[in-house]
Parts: sequence; structure tokens; C-alpha cells
Amino acid sequence: MNVDNDREHPLIPEAREQLTHGLMDRREFIRLATLLGVAASSAYAIAGVTGPAMAGDNLPFPAVDPKAKRGGKLRIGQTVGRMHDPATYAWNEMSNQTRPMLEYLTMVGPDNVVRPMLVDWWKPSADLKTWILHVRPGVMWHNGDELTADHVAWNIRRWADPALGSSNLGLSTFVALTELTGAKDAKGKALRRQLPNGVEVLDRHTLRLNLSQPVLSVAEDCGEYCTLVLHPSFVAPLSKHPIGTGPYTLAELRVGERCILKRITHMTNGQPFHYWGGEVFLDEIHFYNYTLENATAALASGSVDATYELTVEQLELAQSLPGVQILSVPTAQTLCCRMQVDVKPFDDIRVRRAIVKAADNAAIKQLVFGDHGQVANNCHVAPIHPECFPLPPVVRDVAGAKRLLKEAGYAHGLDVTISVGNNDGPWQQAVCEALRDQVKEAGINLSVDVMPEQRFWEVWNKVPFGATSWAHRPLGTMALAQAYRSGASWNETHYSDPAFDQALSEAEASINVAERKIKMQKVEQILQDAALMVQPFWRPVFSLASSRVHGYQPHPARQIQLNKVWMS
Repeated sequence: MNVDNDREHPLIPEAREQLTHGLMDRREFIRLATLLGVAASSAYAIAGVTGPAMAGDNLPFPAVDPKAKRGGKLRIGQTVGRMHDPATYAWNEMSNQTRPMLEYLTMVGPDNVVRPMLVDWWKPSADLKTWILHVRPGVMWHNGDELTADHVAWNIRRWADPALGSSNLGLSTFVALTELTGAKDAKGKALRRQLPNGVEVLDRHTLRLNLSQPVLSVAEDCGEYCTLVLHPSFVAPLSKHPIGTGPYTLAELRVGERCILKRITHMTNGQPFHYWGGEVFLDEIHFYNYTLENATAALASGSVDATYELTVEQLELAQSLPGVQILSVPTAQTLCCRMQVDVKPFDDIRVRRAIVKAADNAAIKQLVFGDHGQVANNCHVAPIHPECFPLPPVVRDVAGAKRLLKEAGYAHGLDVTISVGNNDGPWQQAVCEALRDQVKEAGINLSVDVMPEQRFWEVWNKVPFGATSWAHRPLGTMALAQAYRSGASWNETHYSDPAFDQALSEAEASINVAERKIKMQKVEQILQDAALMVQPFWRPVFSLASSRVHGYQPHPARQIQLNKVWMS
């Protein structure tokens, strides 16, 4: 198989023209060019911007610090969860435990730009329906096998299998590897099946995706946190049969206590293990089970060297600690106080709109995060997303909320309960309590059911009214596809609207940035008008590390990447 990877994608000249005439900003151009297969360094150069120093032109890791020392043990404070099946992980913390051992086809960096990882290049067709993926040669599994296109194809087919129940099937790429059967299940949900020739292996290191519709986000979808690449011999749970391509392997896992990873020196066949990504420095990585509320105190006491996240409540304490680094990055992290549209009383759109009208997003943001973060607009597309269309601000209307409740038959008030798990910190409960106080003015009596974190994640997509934290995605379309597309595994609102699905698909396929934003206006407006949620803000993410930790970079999706981290 011989693929011409040097020829420029025909959409790049159009994007360059838009950049020249001010129709696209530099950040948008860099994101778009890399999605279309341009190396990140080249995309930065074309845009006239200095990019971050990287270990190599087609590597996703930062440049090696010349002062880096080998050895040492890094201790991280975060919730320690199960390692069952990475394709069905429900928390980012699970993938952080797994990421030093298993890897992705691509990686979206702290700069929100996608780079090659286990594939070393990709090439889309002009219509974005056919994608060539080239598997990086020389990548070895811990058992002595070399990574091949067959292994990658096995993983992609698995992610696109409706029977698996993976959230990956909400992503545009994997949706486009399926088709509707025309049948529905017992709950009326449309059934899908995989395309018979959606994934083709062309040779040992090359495969082709034949999509049912144009998709721009293939490279970013292949770096989403549930797309960790497994060896085809995988048998769940992963913790019992760990085989990866990363520089570390699992030595011990005690859920709710600790997860210990150790650097690999030899494969199971006895041969030396040479990691494809170059030198790594840490001998061991330990995750210790600390909640967000006590992780800062654990670092202050010397029990850990870094934290998964520093909550806003702990920020002042962290600022008083000597010898620590407070790291921050803008994100599309958010909290959605969402309602299920097929459960009473939320099956009546007038009730949902009354709750939304009675809320004051800006006031909640100011109360909880002060000057940090940005006010959101109840449509789950953030200003940081390149395709975001800025809808007018949501205006509070208590009188309007009362009228809607009366029309819906609740003239004398409405009693509802919202469930929250505080999995990202007690600020989530504070949001719900602020919402409770606001909607009371409209005659809505909102009870706040605070659950233990573990319990909440068992029922997060089942409760009729719940406050769910959603992680950062580099594209707004990715979040919308996973959360609101009909039949998506993580569609916790049970929302299903063919008009929304069609509008989202059209926006996903659009290459012209100005046109894409216009298409997103329709998508965002449909979602906002459906009144699925009160989404008060886009929140900042802070993390904390000892000054002894070097190269510990904050990531908008809270992904912990440790390949070039070292200890002094």
C-alpha cells in the first residue's frame, strides 16, 4: 500500500485564504490544519505563531528538559477507581490511572491541538468521508507483539459496536461507522449496526475508515479519554490482564486506596522493552485515593507530590503553601443541571422553561467562582470552542416562569429534587443550593439530594433531575454528540430531536469556519430552546504540584500525561 501523504489536503488552501482575510483566527487555523493532517509545527508556522517546544515533529510529548533526572516516584492525589474496560470508563480519573500503560491513537495537548500518537499520520479525502490512518511502526506491546493495523482496526470496530455501550459511540467518527437498522428497542430507541466495510485494513500499518457521512473531528475523536487502545487479547477487567504500549505497567490496584505503576524494562517474552516515545524519567507513579477536598492538605503534609485538581474552595489555602506550583488553564469544563425530557414533570417543556427562566446563571457563577470562569448559555458550547456561535445572554424572567408553571397546571407551586454528587468539589452542591434559592421566587420548591460521589456515578444518568459535571472537549460538537444526539450512550436527558441531529451532523461536516459557526447557531438555538438544563458557567481548572515536580502540565480536560515529568 503506497499512500501519497505529502500532497496538501484541498481544503487547506481555502483555510489559508480565510486566515489571510481575517475570516479565521490563528488558533482556529492551527486546530483545523492539524485535523486535516498538517503537522502541528507546520500549522503554527503557517499561522505565524510560535508553538510549544515538542520532543519531535510527529510526537505528542513536550520537549525533554535538559536538566531532567532519571528515577524517582511521583505520588498523585486523586480518586482511585476500577480499571475494568477503558471503553466504558465513566470518570477521567480512571483514564489517568491507565494512561501511563495504555495509549491513544492521537493526543490533544494542553494547547488544544491534536498530534499523532500510536498513528503517526492521517489523511482525509476531500469530502471528509474517507480517512487513511497510518499506524506508527516499531510500537511494541508489553507481551512482545508489534502494534499493527489489525490491532487498531479491532479497537475501532469495538468502539463502534452498539452492544458495547461505550460513550465513544456518541462521537461523530464512530456514529459514522454505523447505520440505522430501521428497528427500535423496547424503549423506542432506534437501533444501529456497524457498517459492513467501515474499517478496512490495507496493509500491516495502514487502515482506511469509510464513513457514512463527512466528519472533520476524526483525529480528535481518536484521542477522547475512552479511546485507550487495547491489545486484541483483552479480557476484562484490565487490572487483571494489563497489556499496553506505554512505558509503565500496573503493579498494584486497590480501589479506593491506591494504584501503583512501575516502569517496564522487559517484555513478558524476556526481551528488553524499548519505548517508542523516547526516554521517560520516573521509575514509579503512585495514585493515592484522596478526595478533592483533602488532596491539598495531603500535598501540604508531604503525602503526595501533585493533585488531580485544586478546587476553588482550596485555592486560598494553596496560595499560602511554600514550595508549590498552582497551575491553571482555560477550559470547557462545566456543570449541567439537566432534566430528563421523558419523566414527569420535566416531560412538559413549560416546566423545563420555567426552571430555566427562574435561574440567574451570572449570579450563580459570581457566587461560586467569583471572577474566575465564564457565564454559560444553556447550550453546552463554550467560547473556547472554535465553532462557538455567541448566542445572546440568557435573561432571568421570574414572572415568565410563574406564567409557564400556571399554564402547566402548577399555579400553586411545584416540588422537585435535584441530585448532586460533588465529584468535582463541594462547589457543585453550592450551585444547586443557589439554584434552589433562585427558583423558589417562581414557586418552585427544589430539594437538593447530596449523594456520595461513588453512589452518584452509579445513578448519574438515571435520576430525573441531576447536576452532572462534563469534562472539556476540544470541539463543542464532540460534547453535543455524546450528550444530546439521539441514542448516544451518555444522553442523560433522553433528548431526541431529528432536527437537532441533522443540524449537528451538518455543522460537524462543515469546513468553512464562518459557515460552520452559522450552522452552529442553529444547533445551539435548538438546544437552548429545548430547555434541557441550567448550565451556569464554564469553570476554570486548577491543579497543584510540589516545586520538586517538573513538567507537570495542566490540561483543559484534566488529562495527566507523565512521560516527560521528572523529580528533583
